[in-house]
Amino acid sequence: MARKVILFITQTLDGYIANSDGKIDFLWNDKFSTGSVVDREYEKLSKRVNTVIMGRHTYNQIVNGMSPNDYPYAGYENYVMTTHPLPDEDNIHFVNGEVAKLVSDLKAKSSKGDIWIIGGSNVIAPLVNADLIDIYHIGIVPIILGKGIPLFSDRVVP
Repeated sequence: MARKVILFITQTLDGYIANSDGKIDFLWNDKFSTGSVVDREYEKLSKRVNTVIMGRHTYNQIVNGMSPNDYPYAGYENYVMTTHPLPDEDNIHFVNGEVAKLVSDLKAKSSKGDIWIIGGSNVIAPLVNADLIDIYHIGIVPIILGKGIPLFSDRVVP
């Protein structure tokens, strides 16, 4: 069975994945809590993927802000798209190249796990344009930012 590429991401009602400064702290607002309803979609996803791909900005947010002491994707093969690569660290590979080529190459390799596209928009747009995303799993946070970084930018070809 071929590997699936999954975009698993959350956006605001008006389609933004980050505010104008690139911050995503609005995602952890307690007033959006589901109460007694437990969302198991992340848990399901984490069991089916073995590879994550993200942009350098997203990676920096994770390691410098969201989870500086405990990298949440340590159990996966990681690819960080960047124009300023660093030396690889264990299972984290810094890649300067076309994300569509990387994803095509990874899909062609035999593996029991799928590929999770974490973000951001510079990673997502080329994959949408190349029709490489197999599953779109888009959560909605019930707020309107009015401006910010859109999930689907004007670089996405209709």
